[in-house]
Amino acid sequence: MNNVSHNQEKIYFGLDISQKTIEIFALKGEKGVSFGKIPNTPKGLTEFFDKVSVPPETITIALETGTHSAWISRHLEERGYEVIVAHARDLAFIYKGDKKSDRIDAEKLARVARADKKLLHPVKLMDVKRQEDLLTIKARDLLVKEKTCIINAIRGFLRSFGIDDTQYSSETINQIYDELPKKLKQNLRGLFETLTSINTNIKNYDKRIAKISKDYPETKTLQQIKGVGPLIALSFALIIGDANRFTSRECSSYTGLAPKRDQSGDVDKQLGISKCGNKLLRRLLVQGAQYIMGPFGEDCDLKDFGKRIAQRGGIIARKKAKVAVARKLAITMLALWRNPEVAYDPHFKSSRKKIKFA
Repeated sequence: MNNVSHNQEKIYFGLDISQKTIEIFALKGEKGVSFGKIPNTPKGLTEFFDKVSVPPETITIALETGTHSAWISRHLEERGYEVIVAHARDLAFIYKGDKKSDRIDAEKLARVARADKKLLHPVKLMDVKRQEDLLTIKARDLLVKEKTCIINAIRGFLRSFGIDDTQYSSETINQIYDELPKKLKQNLRGLFETLTSINTNIKNYDKRIAKISKDYPETKTLQQIKGVGPLIALSFALIIGDANRFTSRECSSYTGLAPKRDQSGDVDKQLGISKCGNKLLRRLLVQGAQYIMGPFGEDCDLKDFGKRIAQRGGIIARKKAKVAVARKLAITMLALWRNPEVAYDPHFKSSRKKIKFA
């Protein structure tokens, strides 16, 4: 890229990333240049930007969130470039374009980065250690999904032969194997063996999560809430990253638990939650809320709050109550994280203890 001059005018690069290639478009003033595709590898990026003969501080690079965005952004930041990782979900003008191509998408990223970075809804990506630690939780989550799928399949197979499995929980379903007829044992042996292996691996991941949690002291603070165990606490700490990153309102929005808004004039519709942000964290928070509202959850302000909503009646009201408790749970966890010196009081509202919710 020796045709780029050495003056200090800012240059904006748009990178459209696919599985194998990266489309690159550069914008300097009103002049735009498409450089076509390069291999989507560290070597490909290095070889291309080694040819860029301008100071790194004069370059801003925009790319969308995706599978490769974390390592690509780190790779480029290490070279001294300003990198903007745009929230792909908020870029409808790109993924809904009438004339969509890799080159056009890369150009749009470059032009919007030049016009106003906020329009790209930039996100803050986690560092390598947090990404590695979160991978443990994601791997466990995948095993749990596979476990659920196998158990549901086994139950369906058994019921088709008139075998009652209702007395067995998901944790004890393996015990039914010894009671099966010989032919069914032969046919389902692989599923039961796989299920046993998955259960063992999940327990191993649980031990690893407990060990990783020691590297994040805030998880101990968060586990003061009954219903928040090492899994939820560590996921919250890793995904949120910084206690001062969000206000309580922003935390609700980031977890996708805040209602959507469609207001115009005198019309202000009541809508469901946005479901933006991290799906894993949102699901875990709802699981925590489900425990809090369940028979084993202790009496607390969070449970009372959920009961008031659930008493409106019906399945929908109970679902709304769980989501509302999950949203308030996230806000409470953030407040505890910010104020580790304040012990959690399950009846903090009635006892009028003051905790900052900035």
